Amino acid sequence: MLQVVLALKNKTLNFYAGIVSVSLYTYVFYDVELYAESLLNGYYLIVSVAGIFLWSKKEKDKFLPITKTKQLEWIKALALFIGLFIILALMLKTYTKSNVPYADALVTALAWVGTWLMIHRKLEHWWVLNLSNTFAIPLFIYKELELTALLTLIYFVIAVLGYFKWKQSMKLKQP
Repeated sequence: MLQVVLALKNKTLNFYAGIVSVSLYTYVFYDVELYAESLLNGYYLIVSVAGIFLWSKKEKDKFLPITKTKQLEWIKALALFIGLFIILALMLKTYTKSNVPYADALVTALAWVGTWLMIHRKLEHWWVLNLSNTFAIPLFIYKELELTALLTLIYFVIAVLGYFKWKQSMKLKQP
């Protein structure tokens, strides 16, 4: 939860907290056969390291600004989502004993795209991540991860707040 609160506050430290969290969740999700979610947390680990550098990158004391997602970026995001969903669903269906391959692939592909938008400081990443959270909550309950579902519900609320905070920061042109 610390990672999401720090992201809400637009702090680079969110990625350090994320490293700890995703390392633990990689194991938890693998253990309950949510293989794509486990893979997603491996991706989050890489993104956390990349995010530290992207968000900290200074050119004459300027941080990477928060911006709105442009049409071409949305097209790239949609293509990334479709490609990831198809690949993950096929891999999960073919090579694992997952009993929820399509739900796992859907949640993971959406989260992957939302995180890709986040590291580029796109305002709308909060909505994409919440779309993923919307599908993740019942999936976690089905997999008897009730506390993770509750945490994801809290993330949902924080993401709504994050959107408005980032929107305000964007208008003020401050990091």
